[in-house]
Amino acid sequence: MKILAVIPARYASTRFPGKPLAIIQGKSMIQRVYEQAQKCKALNAVVVATDDLRIEQAVKQFNGRVVMTSGTHQSGTERCAEVAADIEDDFDVVINVQGDEPFIQPGQIALLANCFMQETTDIATLVKRITAASELSNPNTVKVVLDEKRKALYFSRSAIPYQRNIPVEQWLNSGMYYKHIGIYGYRKNALEEIVKLPPNELEQAESLEQLRWLANGYRIQTAITELETISVDTPEDLIRVNQFIMPL
Repeated sequence: MKILAVIPARYASTRFPGKPLAIIQGKSMIQRVYEQAQKCKALNAVVVATDDLRIEQAVKQFNGRVVMTSGTHQSGTERCAEVAADIEDDFDVVINVQGDEPFIQPGQIALLANCFMQETTDIATLVKRITAASELSNPNTVKVVLDEKRKALYFSRSAIPYQRNIPVEQWLNSGMYYKHIGIYGYRKNALEEIVKLPPNELEQAESLEQLRWLANGYRIQTAITELETISVDTPEDLIRVNQFIMPL
């Protein structure tokens, strides 16, 4: 099985323009993500997918592999699909590594890749147990409910499941809650299919594209990670990362 990691990177972020080129302790964010992905032995290749010449040039400067893609894509999933369709090498699985997580651990990528050892897995992602009440109530922390085989039943920005007759402040002590870690893997044919699906009401209501896939009958296998991720969404996040995270 051959696995390709694609790191979608666009310059025109609403909250943080130029984010992939932000410097984190001496290296650009996109370089840090790329180098972390390269450490994962489960991957056969790593490539950055961008629509911006500045990002392309930055990747070439650290001798990374980069592909220019369309500027009309609405999601990183669509950008990954373009790369998978056009790249010369033939890959079985594509892993979408988030370009704003400069300290993603190679073990997390390997954990996701391992989901595809099951022939029935078409889409996979990571989840982590929620241990803080602040995360449970935060709509920016996406929650997920799993079935007995750790397949996702539903994703929501609300706390799910709702525990009837139990005070909200006791929910974490009364049940298991998981948050979504936004790295995805797709078997190549499934990736080709899901990018052709039109948006649906669930996706539009929660602003979560994975709900489109679930609503159309695709199953999403999950793996549970114990490792935390550190994403950089705003300039304020960048300041905190530069202050408190040691270089790898």
